Amino acid sequence: MSRPDEPRLHFLMDTVAREGRHLIGTTGRLFSQVIDKAWIENLDNEPELAERLDAFVARFGRMQDTLGEKLVPELMRHMQETPGAVLDNLNRMEKLGLLKSALDWVEARNLRNRLVHEYMRDPAEFAQALQRARERVALLVDTYNRILDYVLGHFPSDAVSHLGKLKLPT
Repeated sequence: MSRPDEPRLHFLMDTVAREGRHLIGTTGRLFSQVIDKAWIENLDNEPELAERLDAFVARFGRMQDTLGEKLVPELMRHMQETPGAVLDNLNRMEKLGLLKSALDWVEARNLRNRLVHEYMRDPAEFAQALQRARERVALLVDTYNRILDYVLGHFPSDAVSHLGKLKLPT
């Protein structure tokens, strides 16, 4: 097996950390008010809130993509494992304790798809999907933090030692 690309692992860790910080900030700003059917229905009159909503949806999906489709396979290569299908990789991460629940991850992925593809067709359902996505932000943050601990413990480097854990507001 060829030697894994260490700078790529570091780059992806840094990228996910940045995406996570932006997602956490956007989540805090978006959910500082009650999001319900009426809030969704009023978005046509509130373009700044609509932009904040779009930022949340994009950042939620982007962090999932980078974690699940880029960082996890790269980490597996560093562990001398061959990455497989996304679900297989997620199940492996769960077995290693780097992901709390592959099923929750799949739910987060389905939520991301609903938020993007069913964009506000039913305001009440869309508001519920947003609330579930908000809850799943913690899964993404926790997964990054667990992977960071693993990388620092198994592949220590100055390139990742400065990253630090992501923290959700309490």
